[in-house]
Amino acid sequence: MTATVAPVRGSGAAASGPRRLGRSSRWIALLVLVVLTLAACLASIAIGTRAIGLGEVWQVLFDSGLSSEEAVIVRQLRVPRTVLGLMVGIALGVAGALMQGHTRNPLGDPGLLGVTAGASLAVVLSIVLLGIGTPSGYVWFAFLGALVGTVLVYAIGSAGRGGATPVTLALAGAALSALMYGLVRAVLVSDQQTLDSFRFWVVGALAGRDADVAWQVAPFIALGLLLALANAPALNLLGLGEDVARGLGQRIWLARTVGLASITLLAGAATAACGPIAFVGLVVPHAVRAVTGPDHRWLVPGSALAGAVLLLTADVVGRIVARPGELQVGIVLALIGAPFFIALVRRRKTAGL
Repeated sequence: MTATVAPVRGSGAAASGPRRLGRSSRWIALLVLVVLTLAACLASIAIGTRAIGLGEVWQVLFDSGLSSEEAVIVRQLRVPRTVLGLMVGIALGVAGALMQGHTRNPLGDPGLLGVTAGASLAVVLSIVLLGIGTPSGYVWFAFLGALVGTVLVYAIGSAGRGGATPVTLALAGAALSALMYGLVRAVLVSDQQTLDSFRFWVVGALAGRDADVAWQVAPFIALGLLLALANAPALNLLGLGEDVARGLGQRIWLARTVGLASITLLAGAATAACGPIAFVGLVVPHAVRAVTGPDHRWLVPGSALAGAVLLLTADVVGRIVARPGELQVGIVLALIGAPFFIALVRRRKTAGL
């Protein structure tokens, strides 16, 4: 009797999971995202309480001699707001992709490292102790708080025999965030004036931010993006497991440090500029990964573009649905992001990153 060998389950093509787009198709997908980003930018400039036609927008942007009321609205209000939204969307999308890659957690979010909690505590303290009441004044304190929060989480997560691991970092981030949010609530309960100032920042908004805020956070976002691109190949190796990555010559501590530095710069600058904005860093990498697969060399730029599209679109929707007022972008993203994320999780298994 001859023995028959059953095929190994999950081997060959089946083990590779869903078929991903080829290299040329990925370039096409990125090109589509670029076009969508440009369309979202134009919509952000043209749509508002006062609608301005695309032809007039184009004329205002390229004719510096115009001094009409529409020119003032476009140049002084909508262009800075659009630029800031573009930068923040890019930053949050990339930070989310890195966070999910380093923690190997499909629910990973930049706030998991204590970035949002640290920034919130710093903003509250700057209001109470120094009387700062403008977004341009908050930004440096919020960024410093985000940086301190991440350093503390990393220090706590690194303590012990095993050093920093995705699990210890997540646990340290959750514990420290709970502590810092508790301190924030303690201050707000006892100071009504601080509460009034803080709730304008904490809702997450692009409105009320001038060009100075964008200029202040731009260097940090640029540096964070450079680190993210440099970190992408290492993330691909870490996805194979730390032992395999180490065997292939990857220095684990260096990859983790660069990744955490990038996440801190990107998420810290975005939170400092606009307040806590949820769901961009959580939802965007999932949607992009469905197209690019787990290769972070494609996932990082794709998440950057998709993050910008999502944030700017949500900002435009907020202006349309509540005319003549507007809903802040943080509220719109909460209303859109939660059901979208639930549907995404139900449709796709997120076991392997």
